[in-house]
Amino acid sequence: MTAIIKESLTRSHSYGEYRAIISQLLADGKATGAVQSDELTHYSLLNETRMNRLEKTIELKPEITQSLSGIKKEYTWLVISEGWCGDAAQIVPIIHLMAESAPKIDLRIVFRDENEELMNLFLSNGAKSIPKLIVIDDEHKVVAYWGPRPKGAAELILRKKAEFGAVTDQIKADLQLWYLHDKGHSTMQEITSIMVKADSNLVQ
Repeated sequence: MTAIIKESLTRSHSYGEYRAIISQLLADGKATGAVQSDELTHYSLLNETRMNRLEKTIELKPEITQSLSGIKKEYTWLVISEGWCGDAAQIVPIIHLMAESAPKIDLRIVFRDENEELMNLFLSNGAKSIPKLIVIDDEHKVVAYWGPRPKGAAELILRKKAEFGAVTDQIKADLQLWYLHDKGHSTMQEITSIMVKADSNLVQ
């Protein structure tokens, strides 16, 4: 696993680079990833708007900032994502803001389809679900991971899939509405919780 992590980091991007790559591909009428379609490009355009909005409106609660600032050891947050992913559009800007507030955390992002070996290490019930946050210590060991979505959003999807049998366009709309009402708080709290726990275990 360590070798795969190291190799993936060589292909990783800063948040700014990640956003720029998505924007440039959209300017060329393309989406990120191995598969190209009008549908994925459309989703990518919607997601760029969502990310732009989040960057202007999202705020960290003081207790989140305080907890992240108190982290003792240094970590890399390696995020697996794609520009067309609706969950990623709602979550990656929040992860970026959290990393910016934490002196000991360096955020790096990789595209799922360019890092299949890495993705296969962090499947969700056998699926390549993204985004996935992997917490790595200074020895390139994985100490925690999170994703692809906060618990409340995951429960919504499970409940709706049980009711309708598949993820319909209406379910996708309901999920985006959940994110809008949640304002990123669940994502912040869950990630902060795993970080505080991981850091406490390593410092002892």
